[in-house]
Amino acid sequence: MLFGKLLPREGNFFEMFNQHATHIVEAAQAFAQLVANYADLELREKYNQEVDTAERAADRVTAEVNRLIHTTFITPIDREQIHSLINTMDDVADLIQDSAETMALYDVRHMTVEITRLTELSVKCCERLKDVVGMLGKIGDQKTAEAALKTCEEIDKLESDADRVMRTAMSKLFREEPDVREVIKLKAIYELLETITDKCEDVANEIEGIVLENA
Repeated sequence: MLFGKLLPREGNFFEMFNQHATHIVEAAQAFAQLVANYADLELREKYNQEVDTAERAADRVTAEVNRLIHTTFITPIDREQIHSLINTMDDVADLIQDSAETMALYDVRHMTVEITRLTELSVKCCERLKDVVGMLGKIGDQKTAEAALKTCEEIDKLESDADRVMRTAMSKLFREEPDVREVIKLKAIYELLETITDKCEDVANEIEGIVLENA
């Protein structure tokens, strides 16, 4: 499919995918800074606000894409694929914001090694997601299509790494944490952070399908 020729100027979906992916990375990096500076209340609030700002920007892109699906005569890929991809991407941004909010709501007092490691893996997943989204407009080129599929495999591996970290974290938590309230809090945080990588894998699966159908 000749994406460049079929893409109407007013329906630049690939550019909007790129914008959304950029906001996802902004949210993930701000969240990582929140975790790294958690002991500093001012910095914690600053990075919390940055997460919120990035998530709201992602929401606006999602709304615009969903509007354009109904008003653009010719779309570069199937409308259902566009709708599913942008909304799955938006789930990633939502989960990052949910993680930051849950830490505040549950009054988590300190960061654990496991939170830091899961956060690092989430950021890497989001960065690779941005990379592969940036390839979508050129998947008619065989080398780009192959690079996109390889990046999807890398996201899958990062998600598997996060699974292992979470299993170890849960085992340690239930063996070593005597405070039931802390167990409940940290369990919720671990699960949310691992779900970010799950959702990135869902995006990769969506993109893999698009590549295989359209390359």
